[in-house]
Amino acid sequence: MTDQSATDFDALRLATPGVAGLSPYQPGKPTSELERELGLSDTIKLASNENPLGPPPAALAAIREVLPELALYPDGNGFALKQALGEHLGVAPSMITLGNGSNDILVLLAEAFLLPGLEAVYSQYAFAVYELATRATGATACVAPALPAGDDAPLGHDLAAMASLVSPRTRLVFIANPNNPTGTALPLPALRQFIEQLPEHVVVVVDEAYVEYAQDPAQASVLAWLDEFPNLVVSRTFSKGFGLAGLRIGYAVSSAQIADVLNRIRQPFNVGHAAQAAAVAALGDHEYLQRSRQVNREGLRQLAGTLDALGLWYGADAGNFLLVDMGRPAAEVYTQLLKQGVIVRPLANYGLPHHLRISIGTHAQLERLDQALRQVQHA
Repeated sequence: MTDQSATDFDALRLATPGVAGLSPYQPGKPTSELERELGLSDTIKLASNENPLGPPPAALAAIREVLPELALYPDGNGFALKQALGEHLGVAPSMITLGNGSNDILVLLAEAFLLPGLEAVYSQYAFAVYELATRATGATACVAPALPAGDDAPLGHDLAAMASLVSPRTRLVFIANPNNPTGTALPLPALRQFIEQLPEHVVVVVDEAYVEYAQDPAQASVLAWLDEFPNLVVSRTFSKGFGLAGLRIGYAVSSAQIADVLNRIRQPFNVGHAAQAAAVAALGDHEYLQRSRQVNREGLRQLAGTLDALGLWYGADAGNFLLVDMGRPAAEVYTQLLKQGVIVRPLANYGLPHHLRISIGTHAQLERLDQALRQVQHA
């Protein structure tokens, strides 16, 4: 079979301008890939903000129950999951849109509301998918400078700077709260004031992927504002606090009108049997979620202790990770940690070439990171 790269065919030239100008999303390196490359075993991954507890036991049991149904298409409307989410969140099922991970929700929003000549606004150091989803549609990305590293919310969202970029062409504003990769969280009164000032032609997306790690998620969320702001969308995921990243299951909560728009372009059967069943079970596994919060709080203190001992600056802790300034090109540190079987996340693609993002792991994993990082820093 002829290698296409050896011919004159140029797929990139045929792609739309928005797609042609993109670089692929860079996920955290899988442990299997590192082990193949370096011949290692027993590697640990602290790169992708995954839940170190693994999936909830109730979710595993639910998956086993639906295995005989895998030859059938799943419920395309997600009836049982929407009912469970509605009860869990106190919203009508008609306000819920299911996604193949919350990334799917973000792409749906861009496809529904953006096109060339329109604009989306987001912060400088916000989740990389905002840019990918925006630019793929051919719309213009308006990126607000972040707060300085010395601020109380270091490198976080500057709401005043974001507000200054809103124009008649703006259709979407993306706000991650808490924010990845900075770990910052916005005070809800300030966020409410920002949303109140937005014109009606702007849909504001508050990405709450990490909200379950708050001591009281209900008090850290904007869900209660949905009745007041018909242009508000809240996106969430089961990948973090609920430990189901491998199943790709997320959702949006919005007005029924926006949900109707999103469901017009949502791919049929975008959430499979196993994901739906596991998500329903996870919502009822309150002990697991409490344990996730406890392990995360303990892990944040443990990791902060390591970084303090090494004299390294680190950012806010509203998620399940810390942003760390290595004081030198972080790619060097990243590579040396890989050789010791420890995977973290370099952030040059976020415009932070001196920073690593380190996810919270188990106590034993963070002990191993401590030893590896000390060795690298003292080398």
